[in-house]
Amino acid sequence: MSERLGIALIGAGLIGRAHLDRLDASPDCACSAVCDPTEAAQALAAERGLPWFASPAEMLAAMRPDGAIIATPNALHVPQAIACLEAGVPVLVEKPLAESLASARALVEAQARTGVPVLAGHHRRHNPIVKAARRLVREGRLGRIVAVTALFLIRKPDDYFDVAWRREAGGGPVLINLIHDIDNLRFICGEIDAVQALTSNATRGFPVEDSAALSFRFAAGALGTATVSDATPSPWSWELSSGENKAYPQRDGHCYLIAGSEGSLSLPGLDLWRYEGKPGWWEPLRREVIAVEPMEPLAEQLRHFGAVIRGTERPITDAADAARTLAVVEAVGQAAMSGGLVSIDTRMEAFAA
Repeated sequence: MSERLGIALIGAGLIGRAHLDRLDASPDCACSAVCDPTEAAQALAAERGLPWFASPAEMLAAMRPDGAIIATPNALHVPQAIACLEAGVPVLVEKPLAESLASARALVEAQARTGVPVLAGHHRRHNPIVKAARRLVREGRLGRIVAVTALFLIRKPDDYFDVAWRREAGGGPVLINLIHDIDNLRFICGEIDAVQALTSNATRGFPVEDSAALSFRFAAGALGTATVSDATPSPWSWELSSGENKAYPQRDGHCYLIAGSEGSLSLPGLDLWRYEGKPGWWEPLRREVIAVEPMEPLAEQLRHFGAVIRGTERPITDAADAARTLAVVEAVGQAAMSGGLVSIDTRMEAFAA
């Protein structure tokens, strides 16, 4: 490998170009090829003096990059990632890992068969706010986790829905947006083992949901809820409250409340609340704000991917881990249809069979 790793960009759309910007700024990695059949991608490659290929198969026949970032439509993630793995090329696969849990199984098997690493693009795990929350929970600063609340309440503009697939099943806030929050909750609080859900399309009337109300059961015994809508003006979402993506105007607001037996934590502000002396509702609560150093998560994810390629770090989210997040999302849809409690372990047992 060269001193600066050569990373092929597979998919040069909106998120692909965000990755390209980070590659340009990285001291460790550089874009070595653009792989996307569109004329716009061909022009982009020509503008930057990079090799252009219409498909991963063409690229892999001509060159072996040190790694590849896959930022194509969801249904292409698995076949393109498997092609790279079989050629010995590590991959960073954008979320969701696959369009379905059944499809994800093939990628998990390919990772196990080839031994070539997969890093799933759940980039919020690299945010220092999320890392700090996970550390506080694991250090026992909150005691035993009792209850968790997550909020994704935002208003998408009307022209967002001019794209047809965003009005159809699978294009709503559960798969597109809540998957980030589910992955964050798993990373911070531990595994989710069952879900119940209600969804509604009453606001817009499209075939896809615009709102959802979810209940979770965590494997360690905590209970959680999530309230979701992309049809309301509100500051209560990771997007608007965290300041992570500068495209959103940041506003004060909570997106996660994590309640433990010894303390409680709000995100993204990292306000830690505990009793000063003996516990009890008559006693004063002390507020401690946990400070973190800002870090751009996509840039940190790319640094981590380089370390994964070099073998100095293990993937923070491998294919099997990302498949578990996808299993929870699919369970939400199943629970909304059945009205019952859906076990994640049961879905994963079928996945592994």
